[in-house]
Amino acid sequence: MKSIATWKPSKYVPAKRGWTASRNIAEVARSDRFIADIQCRVYERLIRKHARGRLLDLGCGKVPLYGIYRDHVSDCICVDWPDTPHPSPHVDIEADLNGPLPFEDGIFNTILITDVLEHIAQPDMLWREMARTLAPGGSIILTTPFLHCIHEAPHDYARYTEFSLRRFCEENGIEIVELEAYGGSPEVLLDLIAKHLGFSRILSAIHLAIAKTTIGLRPFRKISAKTAAAFPLGYALVATKGLRLFSAITCS
Repeated sequence: MKSIATWKPSKYVPAKRGWTASRNIAEVARSDRFIADIQCRVYERLIRKHARGRLLDLGCGKVPLYGIYRDHVSDCICVDWPDTPHPSPHVDIEADLNGPLPFEDGIFNTILITDVLEHIAQPDMLWREMARTLAPGGSIILTTPFLHCIHEAPHDYARYTEFSLRRFCEENGIEIVELEAYGGSPEVLLDLIAKHLGFSRILSAIHLAIAKTTIGLRPFRKISAKTAAAFPLGYALVATKGLRLFSAITCS
């Protein structure tokens, strides 16, 4: 990663217990704080459990997750679009994520791609490239929203179900280690309300405090668990590539 010495937390910041979404409106809009807190917990758990070796951070932006994964990996390469809405001095390579990636086969132990897939116009190509550049035994850590508003228009192309994520993995010979929905109908409804209260600092703060308390209550946790399959806020996926696929790619 370029300019590591100048990196500082942006979208996510360290807190008393792990990491959380920034309360700086320049980094996280008031309307996004509720869902960003939830996503941050998902990212942190997956990264601490699965990230290792040489990591490729795809669609990295300001590299907001570097503070979480830096102690778990040996090296990181940061890639983003040339015209990204999140310009950063830490980007190593500018590349169109809809096309071939400028890397050799099997050189990354971890590929991190968080909330990027929905912005890819040619997802089949990207999945082939991730499978190609992933080392045998390496892991893809991917998250993507589902019941979520249009964002970063006009480059918001799709929402993916767990079934489409499974298909992407199967077609590219990648074995799923974890695939689960995060959030259910309570989180979806609370996020929807947050999106409509973003105009007001006071109302947003009140809503966030109530929402965080509400989803921590046992009845709401039960409802969330029961409704996650039908009304997911988003998905978290970890998948790995076995030796058989790597041999097939290198011998073709």
